[in-house]
Amino acid sequence: MNEETLLREKIRKLEALFAGAGTPGEKDAAEAGLERIRARLAELQTSDPPIEMQFSLSDPWTRKLFLALCRRYGLKPYRIPRQRMTTVMLRVPRKFLDQVLWPEFKELSAALRRYLDEVTTRVIREEVHRDTSEAREEQQSLLTP
Repeated sequence: MNEETLLREKIRKLEALFAGAGTPGEKDAAEAGLERIRARLAELQTSDPPIEMQFSLSDPWTRKLFLALCRRYGLKPYRIPRQRMTTVMLRVPRKFLDQVLWPEFKELSAALRRYLDEVTTRVIREEVHRDTSEAREEQQSLLTP
């Protein structure tokens, strides 16, 4: 299995975990899990009124992931005029944010970050130079008197 396939599988498993599905590998279970999460959100929107939250996501990969995850659940992320592109505003019930959206985002973001790091390291090793270690530490710099 290639790395992208593994990442896709991990995303499906994480989604099933947050949805409470018992069989995360099955497509039907994943779809049912998504519907359970959407139903939970709809229920929370009546008992826990949405609050406006501001997120600062400077990494474009994590921002794209966060926006997609919000839209998956029917949430509508937005920006106020003159806000930076790194800012995302969202109206969401606090419980849904704390119990579902943010924990799932953190898990998926960590998985995506690991994948991107592995791919970047592999490409650099294979095409630029095989030593991708950090710079060594020197006791004294030529810049310090």
